Amino acid sequence: MHDDYSRALRALQTESRLRAIPPSMPEGMIDFTGNDYLGIAARGELQSSFLEHLAEQAGTPALTSAASRLLAVKQEEYSELEQYLALAYGSPALLFNSGYHANTGCVSALSDADTLIVADKLSHASIIDGLRLGGSRFKRFPHNDLNSLRRVLEREAKEYSRIWVIVESIYSMDGDSAPLSELVEMKREFPQMRLYVDEAHGLGVRGTTGLGLCEELGVLSDVDLLIGTFGKACASIGAFAICSEELRSYLLNTARSFIFSTALPPLNVAYTLHVLKAMRSMNEERMKLRNLSQRLKEGLERVTGKCCPSTSQIIPWITGDSALAVEYASRLRKLGFMAMPIRRPTVAAGTERIRFSLSAAHEPAQIDSLINAIATTYEN
Repeated sequence: MHDDYSRALRALQTESRLRAIPPSMPEGMIDFTGNDYLGIAARGELQSSFLEHLAEQAGTPALTSAASRLLAVKQEEYSELEQYLALAYGSPALLFNSGYHANTGCVSALSDADTLIVADKLSHASIIDGLRLGGSRFKRFPHNDLNSLRRVLEREAKEYSRIWVIVESIYSMDGDSAPLSELVEMKREFPQMRLYVDEAHGLGVRGTTGLGLCEELGVLSDVDLLIGTFGKACASIGAFAICSEELRSYLLNTARSFIFSTALPPLNVAYTLHVLKAMRSMNEERMKLRNLSQRLKEGLERVTGKCCPSTSQIIPWITGDSALAVEYASRLRKLGFMAMPIRRPTVAAGTERIRFSLSAAHEPAQIDSLINAIATTYEN
């Protein structure tokens, strides 16, 4: 009955691209797959203090909102979190259910006949899906290639009243950073340009209070729309947009992923706020993560003799071949290290890789052991 799907699955298997949900990680394995960048989930201290705080309260936030934000009769937890974010970032905030919801909702809502959207070619799939859902004209420029972007802006500036340029502060596959300071300078040349920055992998780990790479570079006030997620360094769930009051109201009325989704559970929202308050002062964890990342990057380059593009806690080992990525990941598992192969369509053909996601919960000795395991895997 489903021979057509079977053929597609066999083709994926032949190309070493057939995916499956992995089983739970065996005891004793060292995990380099997750996005628990500050080690909040691994240590569990903030979860415990949150539960203790709940026990002292008269009432517990509900486990479900049972409605979308536009229909919910109780807004306390959402409003409190949005107010906290607005104060931290200096601009209004709007909550979404996930980073995927935030990007697809915001990008598609921004699409209209008077707007051109120009996105970095390595932008996340949620941004690409938002572009497609929006149905308006868009362009993509080669990764971090500001000369190409400039040519697009020069060519299109007279045709559109708004040109949104979309980038990620830290890219999820290469672990490198967008040239945010240069993009801000470009905004001054082109009055139509608006800057949209996805801080999914920067939130928590960059900036003096963990607000992201935009905070670290001092360009927060120059970003027109900033997306942050709670499911990575914050060890929670959900996402948010930071923007002007006018744009917040516009998104609230036009972003379909916001309008038509049941709101996040109030209990999770309360926990997120608890984490964000603690995260401001986690500079020791941020510095440790940066040092561990540099340690692994240098070790990987030493073993493979190849330059690693990363400037962050995401370290790619580019194999250039799907079968090789799968084989190397399997060898690492046998040596006690969990790291996943990344293949098409997540990355372009010829850039297949193993991606290591580091956490402040890791220790230098574990990084050194991983480097030795990579050397063993690579040499064999």
